[in-house]
Amino acid sequence: MKYTVMIPAAGSGKRMGAGQNKLFLKIGEHPILYHTVSVFQEDPNCEEVIMAVKPEEQAAIQKILGQHAHAKSITFVEGGGERQNSVAACIAAYQGNGVVLVHDAARPFLKSSVITELVNTANEKGAAIAAVKAKDTIKYAENGAVKETLDREKLWLVQTPQAFRYQLLKEASDSAIRDGFLGTDESMLVERMGHEVQVVESSYDNVKMTTQEDLAIGEILLARRK
Repeated sequence: MKYTVMIPAAGSGKRMGAGQNKLFLKIGEHPILYHTVSVFQEDPNCEEVIMAVKPEEQAAIQKILGQHAHAKSITFVEGGGERQNSVAACIAAYQGNGVVLVHDAARPFLKSSVITELVNTANEKGAAIAAVKAKDTIKYAENGAVKETLDREKLWLVQTPQAFRYQLLKEASDSAIRDGFLGTDESMLVERMGHEVQVVESSYDNVKMTTQEDLAIGEILLARRK
C-alpha cells in the first residue's frame, strides 16, 4: 500500500556533541541522513518524501541525498524550533489524503517489513507506532527513591515510524497547536484526542543515533547488513 513519509530533520542534536548537525556524521561511507532516506528511496510503496530542514542546511542536505542512485524527488519545508512544529510544516505541505508516516531522521536502520505492517495497520485502525518490548526491569522513582516496579510485560519502548491516516494526524496536530500543547511524539497528540493507537513490534536494530556510542553501534549494524 502506498504512503508518504514526513521526516523532521531540523534538530540540533546537542547530545551527540559533534559541533554540527548530527545527521551529517557518517556511518560507513555516507552520512546518517543518507542511510535513513535510502530506506524510503528504495521502497516502491513510498510515493513522496517531505522533509523539514533548516533553510541554511537545505543545500548541504540536497547534495547528500542527491548521491542516491534512485533518488525520488523530495519536498523541503522549513523546520520549526520544536519537532512538533516541523511535523506541522510537513503536514501543511502534503497534498494527499492517504496514510502518512513520521520518521526520525536519525534512525537509519529501519526494516521495510515494519513499514509495511505500520502502513496496513494505520490504514485499518487509523494510527500505529513502531515499538520494541522493554528488556530491563523498569522502576518508577521520586527524589531518588523507588516507588514502584513496573510490569515489564506491558512496557514498550517507542520508536518511529509512526503511521496515521492523514486526516487524523492533521486534526491532532491542529488541536495541539490550538491548545498550546507540546507532545513528545505524534502518537501523544492522537492519544489526547481519545483515539486508540496500535503497537507494531519493531526491531532493536532501529536505534536512534543520539550519542557517540550509538555511532559505534551503527557501524556494527551497517557491517552486518552488508
